[in-house]
Amino acid sequence: MNYIKPERIWLKSHAELSEKWVQQRIAEDPGLLGLGDLILRDKERIQPKSGRLDLLLEDKDSERRYEVEIQLGATDESHIIRTLEYWDSERRRYQMYDHTAVIVAEDITSRFLNVISLFNGHIPLVAIQMNAFKVGESISLMFTTVLDQVSLGNAEEEEEAASVTDRNYWEERSSKNIVAIADEMLKIIHQFDPALALKYNKFYIGLAKNDSAKNFVIFRPRKGLFRMEPRLPQLPELEQKLEAAGLDVMEYDKRWARYRIRLGKDDLKKHSELLTELLKTAYEHGES
Repeated sequence: MNYIKPERIWLKSHAELSEKWVQQRIAEDPGLLGLGDLILRDKERIQPKSGRLDLLLEDKDSERRYEVEIQLGATDESHIIRTLEYWDSERRRYQMYDHTAVIVAEDITSRFLNVISLFNGHIPLVAIQMNAFKVGESISLMFTTVLDQVSLGNAEEEEEAASVTDRNYWEERSSKNIVAIADEMLKIIHQFDPALALKYNKFYIGLAKNDSAKNFVIFRPRKGLFRMEPRLPQLPELEQKLEAAGLDVMEYDKRWARYRIRLGKDDLKKHSELLTELLKTAYEHGES
């Protein structure tokens, strides 16, 4: 086994490789960024006022979109402002999605990392440092998240007042049979808190108690499937337990600190005890 030491190169000063080249590599394989199982929605997306968004990526299994801006060399004020402007433009135009701004640069300096961190928690923002290496005659890219999204706590509840809908909305979006799974989940929840009720919002079905949101778990009905998202810290032992049971566990949602689990109607009977334990744990965690 031969060892070859990679040579760090700076794309900003490279004679042949450009920002467009990096953009194309990410467009071909959005997974390079380490943000999950993403697909490309658009490239060089024209913005209403001015400019073009480098990349618009979307999570395959949720309503989350990532507005990605790429910069060779060190990030600067204009890069930050441009990224946030494009993020804001997209979230206003497409309010049915959950939007995250993503800054990609070769050098995210400590000064600008401090500036960017001021937004984190108020603006969903991810900063990713890109390193290019030459190995023999080939070029490799490595992306490292230096500032991740943080859980926005009760931001979900704060948004609910502007997004309340009704059961018909979800039945039309999925089906009556799929939405009925939420009723079955509520029966389980009533074993430890009979006062909770379903609360219908545009982006998810939550829970409420005396008109106050209690979203220790939320539900997202889809065409042909149902997803539950309990809010819990990420625990390897819990993940092993869920996977060993054969439940369809998706990637952990770091922003909202939620597990995402696909359920079919048969899973309610097959995994009744485990689902009860999971919901009760999330409920107790939310009360602590």
